[in-house]
Amino acid sequence: MLKSYVIRIGRFTPAQKKAYDLLSDQFLLPFSEEKLDFSQVFKGENIIMEIGFGTGFATAQIAQANPDKNYLGIEVHKPGIGCLLREIEKYNLNNIRIIEYDVVHVAEKMIPQGCLDAIHVFFPDPWPKKRHHKRRLMQRPFTQTLTNCLKPAGYIYMVTDWEDYALSALEELTATDKLLNAYESFAPPQEWRPKTRFEQKGLDKEHMIKELFFVKSPH
Repeated sequence: MLKSYVIRIGRFTPAQKKAYDLLSDQFLLPFSEEKLDFSQVFKGENIIMEIGFGTGFATAQIAQANPDKNYLGIEVHKPGIGCLLREIEKYNLNNIRIIEYDVVHVAEKMIPQGCLDAIHVFFPDPWPKKRHHKRRLMQRPFTQTLTNCLKPAGYIYMVTDWEDYALSALEELTATDKLLNAYESFAPPQEWRPKTRFEQKGLDKEHMIKELFFVKSPH
């Protein structure tokens, strides 16, 4: 199976490593071939999965602003995980858990069908070269796998600064069974979403930010 990511060499700062070493047992869930029992993971039933949270600053801000909701972050880069763990400790957040594994396998093996309230995908790897487009995350059949994980009326919210990826994702999500576009085409900015580091990089390059918001049919 093609991987939707590459492990990039990034500096694992002493502070990030310390947070990772001290807090991973408490906040990281090991990958498993068995479905998660979220009642054993979180208090409450409102569960949002974020794919590829990067540094995790936006994740922590959203979780802090919504203590009644639970956030499952999927990430493969240890520096980013360490960074989010520092934010969890700083703000005393108990509504975030992390899985350090490829989301393709996590969604297929660990997430029960019909259990997620939402899926956030903020600035996924655009794989800009045409020969790498097959590695892009937001395409079928994976979009169908994600949809199957959602509760009825749950949503997928994607943001990217690569226009051709946005157009491709719009087409793929539109063609995914039981998904309905909440808007006629691209979505307006959602005011509750904090700006991410990747977003600022895109804006610095004068890229247009494109947002997609799709809702699973209630029937």
